[in-house]
Amino acid sequence: MMTQAMAGKAKEQKGQPALRIGFILARSFTLSAFSLFADALRLGSDVEDRSGRVHCDWAVLGSTRNFITSSCGIQVAPTAPLGNPKQFNYIAVVGGRLNVAEPIDREAIAFLHEAAAAGVPIIGVCTGSFILAEAGLLENRSACVSWLHYVEFRSRFPSIDATSKRLFVEDHGRITCAGGSSVADLATYLIRRHVGEAAERNALEIMQITRRRDASEMQTRNPLGTTPVRDKRTNMALMMMEQHIEDVVSIDDVADAVGLSRRQLERLFRTEFGATPVAMYIRLRLEHARRLVVFTDKALIDIALETGFENVSHFIRKFRKEFAITPVAARRRHAAETNA
Repeated sequence: MMTQAMAGKAKEQKGQPALRIGFILARSFTLSAFSLFADALRLGSDVEDRSGRVHCDWAVLGSTRNFITSSCGIQVAPTAPLGNPKQFNYIAVVGGRLNVAEPIDREAIAFLHEAAAAGVPIIGVCTGSFILAEAGLLENRSACVSWLHYVEFRSRFPSIDATSKRLFVEDHGRITCAGGSSVADLATYLIRRHVGEAAERNALEIMQITRRRDASEMQTRNPLGTTPVRDKRTNMALMMMEQHIEDVVSIDDVADAVGLSRRQLERLFRTEFGATPVAMYIRLRLEHARRLVVFTDKALIDIALETGFENVSHFIRKFRKEFAITPVAARRRHAAETNA
């Protein structure tokens, strides 16, 4: 049976790169996500540091040749028209800021549907998963999103099975990737698949990456900030709590999600933090509430509901107990410090 790497070698013998990626960049796209992907392809294609496109090739696609501005302000120009999607092994949509009204134009969306109909796999990089979901290209498929955007994705697309516990997910012709450094993991995974192990190793070594992480490995995130979390299961439990700040879930559900009984989870939390899962869950909700109190002008009733408290008086009592100050006083103090 011919593997994809063997098929890639056969293509190279015909003078074609084994791996070709067509990039569609959203308005305000994340530059690091695009550059990590493209540079991994360059290094996986490299022979004696000549930056030649021997094994891999890529193009930035667009309906026009107008520059596309990234979220950090650096601009990139398309290098090829949308054309025929079948000339590529994958079409990768690189997302960025979520507050952009039309991240990609109608021509690009039509092109993605054409690619899907032709059986060309489509990749959503960073918040590219939102673009694919909005275009109806993630129906009946699982998606991977960053822990940072998980709650918003779930709110916008409740029918799509989403996870923030993995680096990327491949499901029936769609690949979604959390973004950040996981883009390098995805890119080198594809290089290994289509070009081979030596090309993957070359890319990783030059990028000073010790090893490629598997898709199933957990995204880097510590919900407690600087407080170290030693046990992976504890961290997964905290992340689940953090993702259910408003729609509070039971501790039994949290324990079940990380493969433990409630008693085992409670023992783990007491060892790790000297506190129960319930207490840590309340702490996470109150920390989120404090950020809303300090950095927004939302009404206390809205903050209370958004952080899973049944009423304002209950919220105020818990807030004062945790921070030794009322929400109103905390907001006033922050305003005074900011003005000073």
